[in-house]
Amino acid sequence: MKKVLMLCFLSLMTTSVIVAQSKVRTLPSSNLKDLKGKAVNTAKLSNEGKPMIISFWATWCSPCKKELNTIAEVYEEWQDETGVELVAVSIDDARSASRVKPYVASKAWDYQVLLDPNSDFKRKMGVNNVPHTFLVNGKGEIVWQHNNYAPGDEDELREQLKHLTGH
Repeated sequence: MKKVLMLCFLSLMTTSVIVAQSKVRTLPSSNLKDLKGKAVNTAKLSNEGKPMIISFWATWCSPCKKELNTIAEVYEEWQDETGVELVAVSIDDARSASRVKPYVASKAWDYQVLLDPNSDFKRKMGVNNVPHTFLVNGKGEIVWQHNNYAPGDEDELREQLKHLTGH
């Protein structure tokens, strides 16, 4: 009897996990600031029905900077193809946040950069380490994510983006 009850319990747990994983995830609400100090609510991030890439990074994270710098080289092409916008969310805390604006300026990134110094948005998105990249469809639903970076990962992101937009 105990084995039957245990099997029933495990079956229910598995079903719950499958249901939970199939639930559509949208961007949670957090109040961040852009590099000019303007408040931005993350739940209201939108690209007018086109996809967005949300990339969590930090100035002290070499793989993060490599990923964003590599994407910067092809970003204009991606935008022409798919209309995508990239939002780079810095998780630099109070000690290193002063390095974000000069770094971004030195790289001439054409990204919207938001500051998450208290890691509120990072926590709500379930980000444990950076870089962590999310692909959001035109309806604001998170459809893909990737953690860490190795050269060539941007190709996988581009393929996901092309699949999402039918290109």
